[in-house]
Amino acid sequence: MVVMKGFLKKKESPAMCNAFVFLLLLGCSSLLFSAVEASVSYDSKAITINGKRRILISGSIHYPRSSPEMWPDLIQKAKDGGLDVIQTYVFWNGHEPSPGKYYFGGNYDLVKFIKLVKQSGLHVHLRIGPYVCAEWNFGGFPVWLKYIPGIDFRTDNGPFKAQMQRFTTKIVNMMKAERLFETQGGPIILSQIENEYGPMEYEIGAPGRAYTQWAAKMAVGLGTGVPWVMCKQDDAPDPVINACNGFYCDYFSPNKAYKPKIWTEAWTGWYTEFGGAVPHRPVEDLAFSVARFIQKGGAFINYYMYHGGTNFGRTAGGPFIATSYDYDAPLDEYGLLRQPKWGHLKDLHRAIKLCEPALVSANPSVMPLGNYQEAHVFKSKSGACAAFLANYHQKSVAKVSFGNQHYNLPPWSISILPDCKNTVYNTARVGAQSSQMKMTPVPMRGGFSWQAFNEEPASYGDSSFTVTGLLEQINATRDLSDYLWYTTDVKIDANEGFLRGGNYPVLTVLSAGHALHVFVNGQLSGGCIFWFDGVLGPTIS
Repeated sequence: MVVMKGFLKKKESPAMCNAFVFLLLLGCSSLLFSAVEASVSYDSKAITINGKRRILISGSIHYPRSSPEMWPDLIQKAKDGGLDVIQTYVFWNGHEPSPGKYYFGGNYDLVKFIKLVKQSGLHVHLRIGPYVCAEWNFGGFPVWLKYIPGIDFRTDNGPFKAQMQRFTTKIVNMMKAERLFETQGGPIILSQIENEYGPMEYEIGAPGRAYTQWAAKMAVGLGTGVPWVMCKQDDAPDPVINACNGFYCDYFSPNKAYKPKIWTEAWTGWYTEFGGAVPHRPVEDLAFSVARFIQKGGAFINYYMYHGGTNFGRTAGGPFIATSYDYDAPLDEYGLLRQPKWGHLKDLHRAIKLCEPALVSANPSVMPLGNYQEAHVFKSKSGACAAFLANYHQKSVAKVSFGNQHYNLPPWSISILPDCKNTVYNTARVGAQSSQMKMTPVPMRGGFSWQAFNEEPASYGDSSFTVTGLLEQINATRDLSDYLWYTTDVKIDANEGFLRGGNYPVLTVLSAGHALHVFVNGQLSGGCIFWFDGVLGPTIS
């Protein structure tokens, strides 16, 4: 209106004014059209981004589990591997270590990480939680939450809901301020509230169901402009999309027919435990599970993890999760390609993308090809056709006929035919190169500079006290240390004790989830069997 008044003051002709009004309205229409186009929506077959229906391939990379210097390379390798989306949790206890004091620097620089994903041309699925599990310390909850009066975690509890809403709002507003949601021109196309809450809701009952309703309503009310997801939550309230986690999710169906089929965690392996075997999932089986999900109408699949990384410091959840969070992922703990997993999945993603025009336009028709074999065929009205030929027998090769042609299907495999004729990929036939990491010593001038940190036990003094039994670890340390020191005296009369056939002294520790180091006379004596002055002594039970 200000510009139009300027024209009128110059006494332009009515025709000129009309022409300007037309151009001005045309410009406004263009702006409105652009605003409408910058959107994310969904239906039963696909997620639509800015008007384009998509089958999306995603991978989890957790920003705190790698250094910022690694992020660009990790993101680029994910893109080169055929990914469309990077998925990450938001780690509350890393960002708010004490109430109201926030940290978003170093490898917790969430905004920098998301902007790097945007620069690469990929999208983001932001799992805010704020409970994340993730084999992370306290599942991402800051320890100070525990000491808020009246708090009860993850249920219909006022103090907890207030804190959860405050932090979730903090993250959403931060993303909005940086214009990182897709509706603002950013990369974030999906968000997640809560995490794998369904089993817990079942145990809690009515308060759990009320909490689920509240969490969904709260999240949607934040106005991100992108859909919200709840994984392992069969009763996710509309319009929130419920999603599946697991090694296989082909059996999964969303709770409403108009919602897309989303697999938030396709497990590429498993986490490593101290002292345990290193988990491995063959890529042939992983590829089979993904192809099986897509052939049954899957619209979004995320690899958990695509790069697992490292549990730095004291971030690992519980005493048994190892420092390494490698997860047998396509990118290993160091960010190197794990072959043939990375390459075989890259070939799978290419085959799926060749099928995309048919996948997003039609429901599959299923036809049997044998006792253990079947075909899923997608045919669009525009003439696009894609077929998935599956052999579910775990030992035998199957020879099948489809479309007047013959195909050999290896056991436990799916062949992908983007034109319903030619096989471009089979999940059991690995064409990618294999590789094995070899560590080579590198001479360092002057050698490495090592530093050691010694945590001394508390000294006796006026602050010492006596208790019966063990203390509650978190209450005693407030998570500032992983160690508590206990001392006791055992007096043994050499003339009457076990050295002359008496009973062995037995230390019994009734505790779950703790590691124990035992010192006798100031010397480390082990965990299960220790020594008494050079003599094999008692067992800790």
